[in-house]
Amino acid sequence: MKKDKLHIHWYPGHIAKAERALKEKLNLVDVVIEVLDARLPISSSYDDIKKLLGDKPRLLLLNKSDLVNRDELTDWVEYLKQNTGCPVLAVDTKSFKCVPQIEKIVQKLSEPRIQAIMAKGLLRRPARVVVVGLPNVGKSSIINKLTKSSKTKVGAKAGVTRQQQWVRINPNIDLLDTPGIIPMKQDDQMRAKKLAFVNSVSENAYSVEIVAKELLDIISQNDNYSKLFKEYYKVDDLSLENISISRNWLRKSGGDSNISPDTERCAGYILKDFRDGKIGKFILDSV
Repeated sequence: MKKDKLHIHWYPGHIAKAERALKEKLNLVDVVIEVLDARLPISSSYDDIKKLLGDKPRLLLLNKSDLVNRDELTDWVEYLKQNTGCPVLAVDTKSFKCVPQIEKIVQKLSEPRIQAIMAKGLLRRPARVVVVGLPNVGKSSIINKLTKSSKTKVGAKAGVTRQQQWVRINPNIDLLDTPGIIPMKQDDQMRAKKLAFVNSVSENAYSVEIVAKELLDIISQNDNYSKLFKEYYKVDDLSLENISISRNWLRKSGGDSNISPDTERCAGYILKDFRDGKIGKFILDSV
């Protein structure tokens, strides 16, 4: 059977606009918190982040860590530390007990910049921080968690764009209360597929049915992951048709007597089950 080809496309104009908006935010801060999806430690990162940041220090947060295997996640934390030179924390916004740890790291990363300011005869000020990342990696949730106990708005600052609002997390840290959205480029379709799996790409950009097929194809290449899917859907072979029949997701076609698998409905459920962590814990990137 001929397989439909998936191609996810973004408009260059939207990418350029997002890059400009992101650069404006980055210019305002001393430290960047980059949020990654723990299921895609590489695919949810931004290849040109160093070019965007220059020498600005960065803290990596592997969010949604409750949706992945802990042993695999530990290996990824160490890998990212070694390959980026940045501190890395695994977090999930359901429990999010790491606020003190994040604050401590941010203050440490910002200190050289603060010292440089003071060396020019200026008074010490709080570190300025922004949270950035691809769509739907949990940026806003992390901002809400960081600012939950401190809603004090500190408003516009000298030399800072007036439209930007800041929240004082503690006496030493001011957080930009709007996240920076990292634009997605279309030069790597495998990465685009994986981002679609975790809902970091708008469904307007792709066919849900084709994306679900692609997910099953990738899962089938890993024996452990494939086993989890087969057990969850009670099938011997992973396909939309088999899963539709197993779950009794059927539709009438061409008459009351013709019943066929409702693969479109099935695709929607598979993606939702995967994204909600109902099937199992998965990391789809490999070193």
